Amino acid sequence: MNKLRNLVLALAGLAVVSFQVQAARMPMMNHGRMLMDMSGKMVMGQNTDQLPEGCRRISEDVEIIVGAGHKYSRPYPGTMFGYSEHQWQVKPCARVTVTLKNDDQIRHQWMLHGLPEDLYPKGMFHIEVTGPGEVTGTFIVPREDKTYLVHCDIAQHTEKGMKAQLVVGKGSGTLPGIPGISEPVVKYLQQPTAEGEKQTSVIVVKAPEPSGQKEEPSMLSGMLILGLVIAILGAPYLLRWLGSRFFGMSGKALSGYLFDRLMAVFCLFFRLFMAVWDWFRPRQRSV
Repeated sequence: MNKLRNLVLALAGLAVVSFQVQAARMPMMNHGRMLMDMSGKMVMGQNTDQLPEGCRRISEDVEIIVGAGHKYSRPYPGTMFGYSEHQWQVKPCARVTVTLKNDDQIRHQWMLHGLPEDLYPKGMFHIEVTGPGEVTGTFIVPREDKTYLVHCDIAQHTEKGMKAQLVVGKGSGTLPGIPGISEPVVKYLQQPTAEGEKQTSVIVVKAPEPSGQKEEPSMLSGMLILGLVIAILGAPYLLRWLGSRFFGMSGKALSGYLFDRLMAVFCLFFRLFMAVWDWFRPRQRSV
C-alpha cells in the first residue's frame, strides 16, 4: 500500500514538473495590451511602437534589468523586500525595456503609474512573475519631465521596501521613502545604554516636511462668485433703469448728460482733494 502511494505521489510530482516546464516553454498569450502565460508571468501595458502625444520619434532605447527579492532589502533596516536598483533615468520619449528577475519563491511586480491612459490601461505599465524566473516588457515614456513611482503592488510589499522611481528628463522631484535615494520615513537609531547593557534600537518616525510653497489664491474665490451672482441678478434691473432714463433721448442730449455727470464727479473729487490738502497744510502762526 505504501509503495502504491509513493508511486502515485511520484507520478503526480512528475506531472507537475512536466506541466511547469511546458508552461515555461509556451509563448505568452497576447490579449491586446496584456501578455500572460501559465507559469505566472504577465505584462500589462505593453507598447513598443505607439508614440505618446508630443513625441515625434523614439529618443533612445533603454534596457533595464532589475532583480527583485528578499536579499536586496539587507542594506535597508526595516525592509523585507527590495529591488536591485531604486532609481533609473531616461530621456523624454524613450522606449524602455524592463526585465524583472524574481529571486524569491513568491510573486513580485514592477509597476509604474501615471502614464497616458489613451495608450496604457488605467495609466499603468505592469510586469510580474511568480516564483523564480524573469519576464520582460516594453513601454514608451511621454515627453514631459516627470518622476514616476515604481513599486510592487502585492500586499505590504511596497511598505516593506519594494519602491523605486523612474526619472524622465529632469524629473519632477524626488519621491519620499525611496530606499537609498530619499530620506526614509522610518529611522532606526541606537539608544545609548549604560556600560555592559545590550544596545537597543529606537524607531523614529519622521513626518514629511512641508514644501514651503504658499498656495496661490483661487480665481473662483467666494467674493468673486458673490459678485458674479449679484451682477447676473441685478443686470435686468439695471437695463430697465437705463432704458427708462435714456429712451428717446437724442445723441446730443445723451452726450451732454454724460458730460455733466462726469464734470460733477470731477468737481466732487477736486473739492475733496482741496479739503484734505487744507487740513494737512501747515497753519501760519500769528505774531
